[in-house]
Amino acid sequence: MEEAKGLVKHIVLAKFKDDVTPEKIEELINAYANLVNLIPPMKSFHWGKDVSAENLHQGFTHVFESTFESTEAIAEYVAHPTHVEFGNLLLSNLDKILVIDYKPTS
Repeated sequence: MEEAKGLVKHIVLAKFKDDVTPEKIEELINAYANLVNLIPPMKSFHWGKDVSAENLHQGFTHVFESTFESTEAIAEYVAHPTHVEFGNLLLSNLDKILVIDYKPTS
């Protein structure tokens, strides 16, 4: 298998704090999804909730996936003031987070 040239996936696994309401979670997810309209290096955004029957989620309940054209684009995204502001808001509502960036194989 060959590593993709440039394309990078940014994966975030999250567990929201127990006292965060479903309405607040929806508000945060909508704000996260809107980053694709505000931060040019972010090319796409998808998310979902854990539905696995294996029960190996280790407490993580949500997954967020963004696509970027390069690792440099992710660095630009991470440093972008809009991402920093949103990231601080998201982190204040989370119990756990795991972030992985990878280049998909073909």
